[in-house]
Amino acid sequence: MKTKHERHKVRSSLRLSVLDGSAYAAMIGLTQNFITPLALELKASTFQIGLLSSVPSFTTAISYLAAPNLAERAGSRKGFMMPVLLAHALMFIPILLVPYIFHVSAVWWLIGFVTISTVLGSVTFPPWGSMMADLVPAQLRGRYFGARGMIMGFITQVFFYLAGGILTLFSSAIFTGYAVLFAGATIFRLLSLYFLSRMYEPPQVVTKEKGPTLMAMLRNIGSTNLGKFILFFSLIDFCTLISGPFFTVFMLRDLGFSYITFVIVSSAGPISNLLFLTFWGRRADKWGNLKVVQITSFLVPLVPILWMFNDNIFYLIAVNAVSGFAWSGFGLAGVNFAYDASEPDNRTKYLAIFGAIDGLACCLGALLGGYIAPQLPVIFSYQLRTLFLVSGVLRGLVVLLFLRQIKEVRNVSSVSSWQLITGRGDNADDEKERGKFTFRKRRPKDVEDGDIEKP
Repeated sequence: MKTKHERHKVRSSLRLSVLDGSAYAAMIGLTQNFITPLALELKASTFQIGLLSSVPSFTTAISYLAAPNLAERAGSRKGFMMPVLLAHALMFIPILLVPYIFHVSAVWWLIGFVTISTVLGSVTFPPWGSMMADLVPAQLRGRYFGARGMIMGFITQVFFYLAGGILTLFSSAIFTGYAVLFAGATIFRLLSLYFLSRMYEPPQVVTKEKGPTLMAMLRNIGSTNLGKFILFFSLIDFCTLISGPFFTVFMLRDLGFSYITFVIVSSAGPISNLLFLTFWGRRADKWGNLKVVQITSFLVPLVPILWMFNDNIFYLIAVNAVSGFAWSGFGLAGVNFAYDASEPDNRTKYLAIFGAIDGLACCLGALLGGYIAPQLPVIFSYQLRTLFLVSGVLRGLVVLLFLRQIKEVRNVSSVSSWQLITGRGDNADDEKERGKFTFRKRRPKDVEDGDIEKP
């Protein structure tokens, strides 16, 4: 049982985490969907676009494995995160200078700087995830991370639209527009770092017995429930990244969309995602994260296949909305399942392995997509539509072969997929017992007196 002072520090940290995430979301909105367009402006080939996704994923995967040891040497999780994230903020500066300084092999320099930036921004996930799992009790993770993610998603979209407007405004001097975006990203990353620095880090659970090494965990990855889930999740991401980097190429190069049209179509997915985060979060808290993963896993393979049949803007907006609905539940419940299934004293290691395997899978998927895309036959007028079909079919095979091997780790009531989606498994008593998650200072009594005190 935590003291009143500790509960106050936890409540304050959860609010600070929302502010941290909000500033981070502004940075993402300014940059995430505009790395590939910048590469296209620098005349990148399809193969180089694949490398732009795969090389950062590979180096990030390797760096994940070093994170637990580095955090331990730093003395605390925050002690490791703070200097790394400061370097991450400053790495946007060389990226914005690429078009001005590197007139030869500019794309290769961009790939190099983006790789370093991605590693610095991602390697802190294991200690951050471990710290947040200690701050947020299991029974509130779905609602808390859903609400936090919804706020972050809204801010990401606002700055995504702003970034599209900036690039349109600077269309006659496009690299100046990109410089404005990445300069803004530096500022918001520094603001995010400030909020993170003020958060409370709970003491880590430490057992007297020395836990298993990373290599021992990796050797046994296929024999545990969490290990099977990590492999399943990573294989889905592998199949997704076969096509993932090329939807932007398809819209800007093949369909000839303007930046404004590109922003409008691309934003439908994230908007749908943020609208359904709390929808999935409440259901995951009540009926378990795995049930949400199971439902959304059968929607995820359909998304790239739907891109094959029409290039009408309104049709693609609808397809992206379906994508956001599916991925919001899959991503939120997937990460929370990893939190639930990992032992607290070894959680940083488990999350490092999760990130490493998933990062490697993303790398190989993007590499494979970049390699096979130019060699595929044309379907419905475009080669990339064939790539979308391949990605969708492979996702479906992974779901059919691997999902049934994973078991829920929490004690939850049974519910059909239809009841979960419609909420018909709820009743008034359940709703009163569960309560509404809020970021206001006053908390429901069961939270304040309980075991409390993570977009």
